[in-house]
Amino acid sequence: MIRNVTLAEVAREAGVSPSTVSRILNGTARVKGDKEQSVRRAIDLLGYRPNAFARGLATGASGSIGVLTQDIASPFYNDALSGIERGLMGSGYSPIIISGHWRTDEEEHAVELLLARRVEALIVLGGQLPDQELRDLAARLPVAVLGRPLDLSEYGGASLALNNRQASRDLVTHLLDRGHRVIGHIMGLADQEDAQERLGGYRDALESRGVAYVPSLVVQGDFREPSGLIGMQRLLAAHPDITAAFCANDQMAYGARLALYRLGIRVPEDVSLVGFDDLPGSCYTTPPLTSVRQPMEEMGQWLARFVLGRLLGEDVPAFNPRLELQLRESVASRRP
Repeated sequence: MIRNVTLAEVAREAGVSPSTVSRILNGTARVKGDKEQSVRRAIDLLGYRPNAFARGLATGASGSIGVLTQDIASPFYNDALSGIERGLMGSGYSPIIISGHWRTDEEEHAVELLLARRVEALIVLGGQLPDQELRDLAARLPVAVLGRPLDLSEYGGASLALNNRQASRDLVTHLLDRGHRVIGHIMGLADQEDAQERLGGYRDALESRGVAYVPSLVVQGDFREPSGLIGMQRLLAAHPDITAAFCANDQMAYGARLALYRLGIRVPEDVSLVGFDDLPGSCYTTPPLTSVRQPMEEMGQWLARFVLGRLLGEDVPAFNPRLELQLRESVASRRP
């Protein structure tokens, strides 16, 4: 059984009063350097661990970083959450994670809950919160946002956004370069900026090659696997001559792959298939999926370091994440 060392024991070992130890620990003490060193040595010798709850009551600090994600079960956001945990490791701060489920009212309620827990900073992963609400939050506490083209520098916050449109254009251009002309698109939720940007990239690529945009070649999905399965079935029913499909994320591509398998349609011999996000499992699908890699874990780690830097008064170097095409065996050339 591990025995808790008390503050009084540290004080006796260091030859000071318990109140002096307390002030040294919370950073309010004005003592000579040798006295502080004695306290630090006593802490190390006895293995004293301050009571975080009691310290929070005394200082008003919670030692918590709020994290608003959209879906804890999403493999896409899991990588960012892992990065946040890694970025906070050893800092003394812990994340409190809550989901908003892509609903503005749920996200606003989640933020209220986090603020009620006295989080000292906030990390927002995507979502629907209005820009002005994010600015208002950034004026109150350190805020870092992922996936939103929003300038928070005036308020001391930060936002990381990626060029989804250009990456999608590059991905569909890859299909066009391989001879595909009837290319379907299973898009994400229509009210999400990522979905609109990826649709825009799809259209840009077609236009750049003089291929007409056909509205019926675009079907609605919701970024989840079942919508990819249903979306592919709808595409094939409307366009049996389809030769390739661009899914707005890998999860929908997994569902689309299942639809093709059940219909006896080979990938890539009959239909080429591409996704977006490059989830960890995408290089192990049959065949391995061509996709776009987003450095989610690295971005999560940077967001955590940014808010820590704000809390500690330290500068954090800028981070410019890049999207990268991951070309794999799910795409084949189409003969004229």
